[in-house]
Amino acid sequence: MLESESRLALVRRARRINRELAELYPDAHCELDFTTPFELLIATVLSAQTTDVRVNSVTPALFARYPDAAALAAAEREDVEKLIQPTGFFRAKTDSILKLSQALVDKFGGEVPGRLSDLVTLPGVGRKTANVVLGNAFGVPGITVDTHFARLSRRWGWTEHTDPVKIEADVAALFEKKDWTMLSHRVIWHGRRRCHARRPACGACPLARWCPAYGEGPTDPKVAAKLVREGPRA
Repeated sequence: MLESESRLALVRRARRINRELAELYPDAHCELDFTTPFELLIATVLSAQTTDVRVNSVTPALFARYPDAAALAAAEREDVEKLIQPTGFFRAKTDSILKLSQALVDKFGGEVPGRLSDLVTLPGVGRKTANVVLGNAFGVPGITVDTHFARLSRRWGWTEHTDPVKIEADVAALFEKKDWTMLSHRVIWHGRRRCHARRPACGACPLARWCPAYGEGPTDPKVAAKLVREGPRA
């Protein structure tokens, strides 16, 4: 919140930004490919420190061989490592998804639970991953605080925090619960395409008039336009 901005003004500005994002990204969605909650859960774990494009390039072969938790829990570590190696940190990620799959088998009969309190008990699953799965596989509203969401939330004055749980709480208080999942997609899309960490495309941003951080990046429209990216990028 800006020093001179009332709580009501903050809520109105935040919701105006969301409406503008909806017009700017009418097709915003989860950019990880999946057909089941299990696939989305595993893909989200694999997406750490890499791009959704890279994850989507390896998951078809992974899920063809190991389509469910029981199959992946029984997999040979070396085989899984080879399949997911392009995503980076493949040894640690292999450890995570094998333990995660075994926990699903042991605790939930091999099925991905549809409650936050259950999901966060799984190895390697925090609130961010849980909210991705809940919002996109179960239709349960959730706010996904990844690096893009955290950065933009601070730039827009929605929060002053860096802790993801506190950011989630601050932003959740500004919007109706039914809007949380799509808000997450739109903010993440904007972070990937325009509001970059180092050189945000300020001069090519439709949100400029409502952004307290306007000017952190080039404001010249022609210069800024060259910074706009298309497609999923991390």
